[in-house]
Amino acid sequence: MAIKTIWLVRSGLAVSMGAVALCLASLPLRQSSAATTAGLHPGPMSRAEAFARAETLTALGRNIFSDASLSASGLQACASCHDPAHAFGPASATPVEIGGQHMDRPGLRAVPTLRYLQAVPAFTEHYYDSEDEGDESVDNGPTGGLTWDGRVDHGADQAKIPLLSPFEMGNKDAAEVVAKLQKAAYAGDIEAAFGATVFDNPDDAFDAAAEALATFEQSGPDFYPYSSRYDAFLAGKATLTAQELHGRQLFEDPAKGNCSSCHLSEPANDGEPPQFSDFGFLGLAAPRNMAIPANSDPNYHDLGLCGPQRTDFAGRSDYCGLFRTPTLRNVALKKSFFHNGYFHSLRDVVSFYATRDSDPGRWYPKNSDGTVRRYDDLPQAYWDNLNQDPPFGRKSGDAPALTDLEIDDIVAFLGTLTDADLQSDAIGH
Repeated sequence: MAIKTIWLVRSGLAVSMGAVALCLASLPLRQSSAATTAGLHPGPMSRAEAFARAETLTALGRNIFSDASLSASGLQACASCHDPAHAFGPASATPVEIGGQHMDRPGLRAVPTLRYLQAVPAFTEHYYDSEDEGDESVDNGPTGGLTWDGRVDHGADQAKIPLLSPFEMGNKDAAEVVAKLQKAAYAGDIEAAFGATVFDNPDDAFDAAAEALATFEQSGPDFYPYSSRYDAFLAGKATLTAQELHGRQLFEDPAKGNCSSCHLSEPANDGEPPQFSDFGFLGLAAPRNMAIPANSDPNYHDLGLCGPQRTDFAGRSDYCGLFRTPTLRNVALKKSFFHNGYFHSLRDVVSFYATRDSDPGRWYPKNSDGTVRRYDDLPQAYWDNLNQDPPFGRKSGDAPALTDLEIDDIVAFLGTLTDADLQSDAIGH
């Protein structure tokens, strides 16, 4: 899954190869230096033209990303929930964000970070490791996609979701978004990048805005800088404390934290920095979060891969309760964890992993007879889908896989994954 991270620095502006790839995708390169910069499908481009177009679309996407006027309320931009100062995740600790035309519609899931999505592969039900990264005969099952349930593969498609979601930016259709784009101060930039007639067809203009957002979200310095202290440590340019080193050991130990079995912590064989996710899907049984209004309905369950937001796997009982593994980069900045934002402390998250099965009464509510209502947000019909690899799989009353001090050490290690531009914002645990 490794993707090269290369930057071209020109006049102080860094543009990622990921952004250029969006402009070069499926287009033959030519040697001519004649400009071909306009239109949704600009035709063959030289490499220099592709870099120039990526710069243009990155700047345009940055403006769109921060424009609250594009929402039905006029109060919510992409950046409102994906705050650049919080690794393009939410600044608040609320489990879901509020949006909609009147800013009174609660969401259904916690807002994920947009950083380090450049390496997420397209969704597949059967992911096989590449030849250079592992045994390609091993089927790792459902993998990839850009959302909690992996229902879209491309940045442009992901960018359209909040613009049209009734509980996010709340526009009723593409035409409503485009009408707002035409009034924006950067409307002329959209025409310059995509052609003077781009607004003649609302679908074209909507696609143009989504492409600009996707290009911006492939900007290396903004979205995948790989500038954490752990990255510097891997490069031999920094040291970790004894506690952090021990935390790393526990993180990788298959009999202890076993975190790295899903949150890959070693560089790829080609030297690419670790993504801290294998982008697979797991059932973890986070406790039901009654702070999410939708959960007041006892018949409502967010089952991830099998619905309700994703519909193509409805009825696939073997997929119910599975959610995509997020990256742990910048995890120390988060204020809500898991798809439902139930936890608000990184230490509690690690403790949950260590004691979910050995001490379920610590996390799950009790029935009237005093028994623990374990896995209370997942119907029992799907309990076979739950991950039972260490540190899970213990019996109630067993010793936990991790001691309190070991949990502290893992949390300390996770604190080394904060990017350099965000380290002053890192929260305590």
